[in-house]
Amino acid sequence: MKTLVISGGSSGIGKATASLFAERGWRVFELSRSGTPDRADNHSGKGSITHVKCDVCSEESCRTAIEEVLKQTDHIDVVISNAGFGISGSVEFTDIKEAEHQMDVNFMGAVRFTQAVLPQLRQQRYGRIIYTSSVAAILAVPYQAFYSASKAAINAMALALANEVKEFGISVSVMMPGDVRTGFTDARHKSTAGEEVYTGAKKAITTMEHDERGGMNPMQMAQLFYHIATCRSPRPQYVGGFSYRILCFLERLLPKRFVNWIEYKVYS
Repeated sequence: MKTLVISGGSSGIGKATASLFAERGWRVFELSRSGTPDRADNHSGKGSITHVKCDVCSEESCRTAIEEVLKQTDHIDVVISNAGFGISGSVEFTDIKEAEHQMDVNFMGAVRFTQAVLPQLRQQRYGRIIYTSSVAAILAVPYQAFYSASKAAINAMALALANEVKEFGISVSVMMPGDVRTGFTDARHKSTAGEEVYTGAKKAITTMEHDERGGMNPMQMAQLFYHIATCRSPRPQYVGGFSYRILCFLERLLPKRFVNWIEYKVYS
């Protein structure tokens, strides 16, 4: 039975992904701060899901979680680093501690998780690491600057890591979703500081959240994760959603100034 370890698997895209892999016969270890042990131990008589408590903001918690996984299995086939959250607000008025926390969870959390699992993948000399990034890593969203930066940092790290671990038979990819309907939207930490100065902030954030609530089903992203996990030769980067793939393709072709102007018009 193949084994998946996924962080941030208790809700949204992570929960849909854990369920899909289990339905297709995988043994899934869902790592998150909340969750129920063995919450779905049986999936149509096929795979299973086991919850393991893990806080990606703690190096010790990540290491202990992987140790617990390896007490129950002797191999890990695929790792998905999915834990994360979002904040919104202008760059000027975002509290520095909030910005640091955004980077600590989304980026450094992925780093801690990666460092905890890599010794096992190196030892077995195979495995796939997949990061949940975002289209915002390529098309940075106004008033979501720190979220966009955290995902751009993941993209850069993943490309570097891919070359570092290639000799061990490990592949590294990022999956960049577009707008997806999940609880992520309501869980966003929203700052209203400075809205009297940046008068377009409220409208921009409202537009963004409207798009998210009308976005794709998280199961579509789960299916893309499954493709990346099982295809013969995974690419370094994937974009979730056909229209978003077109946008990211055009971003590479068009002048940056023009692309940024379009984003300004969309959110203003």
